[in-house]
Amino acid sequence: MQQESISTVIITGASSGIGLQAAKQLASSGKWYVVMACRDIPKTEKAAESVGMPRGSYTIIPLDLASLESVRNFASIFKARGRSLDALVCNAAVYKPLLKEPERTPEGFELSFATNHLGHFLLCKLLLDDLKNSTKQPRLVILGTVTHNPKELGGKIPPRADLGNLEGLEAGLQHPHSMIDGKEFNSVKAYKDSKVCNVLTMRELHRRYHESTGIVFTSLYPGCVATTPLFRNAPPLFQKIFPYFQKYITGGFVSEEEAGKRVAQVVTDPDFAQSGVYWSWGNRQKKNRKSFAQEVSDDAGNDEKAKRVWELSERLVGAY
Repeated sequence: MQQESISTVIITGASSGIGLQAAKQLASSGKWYVVMACRDIPKTEKAAESVGMPRGSYTIIPLDLASLESVRNFASIFKARGRSLDALVCNAAVYKPLLKEPERTPEGFELSFATNHLGHFLLCKLLLDDLKNSTKQPRLVILGTVTHNPKELGGKIPPRADLGNLEGLEAGLQHPHSMIDGKEFNSVKAYKDSKVCNVLTMRELHRRYHESTGIVFTSLYPGCVATTPLFRNAPPLFQKIFPYFQKYITGGFVSEEEAGKRVAQVVTDPDFAQSGVYWSWGNRQKKNRKSFAQEVSDDAGNDEKAKRVWELSERLVGAY
């Protein structure tokens, strides 16, 4: 296959879990060259080898989404290599449910917000022109979660996601502010709120740029991947019980491999070429299950809030 016929995709957090399996699916197709955007280069190299990604089908560029400087460095390195960009998958996330006090990034932001939302927000902005210049049908995909949405069972479990009136974000999310709604720090809610911001970002990208660029902007919830390293900071007992509960009680367990296939589908399949959609397969493990356009939470579906989160995020990344 000639080099120019190969499409290029960037996947953040591709060293494990869903991101690694999506990278494997795309690289093994022979139609995609995968840029694995990860913090730990040796770990990522071992991971790519462990799942049998073909040599020459991928490269690794360092990226720490918790550092805006690292995000800018990543974008500069990628652009300097002169490759086209046909898809960007914002997959990486951090979840630290046991924290009682917020961890802060080099720029002073709460870690979940900075990694899951703000770093990805800046990355999307920096690479938007590269996607515009794609000669294929470019796509930008942001991973979602059922826990962002109190309308669904998985999102009803307290603490529920709630951005409030963005009081903390308006204040710049510097100490003493750590939560978007300006309230007391809660590590679980911080994660859920950051994932609401992911959906808001997708919807605002769609509103601002889809019609003029043709880029397809989507989000997806690939299912409950109870074994993912996202839960590595959860209590040990939870890590043991949760997969069992999802497999045998709720039937909601989805393997990392199946979830990775679903992400790859959203990147490549013509059935997912509708921009502005939040895709879901529901909470079921059945393979070949049909996807559908899932309703998002009230916060994530709020157009005015999407505009304001975008404007405030622009202000924050521009200041550092």
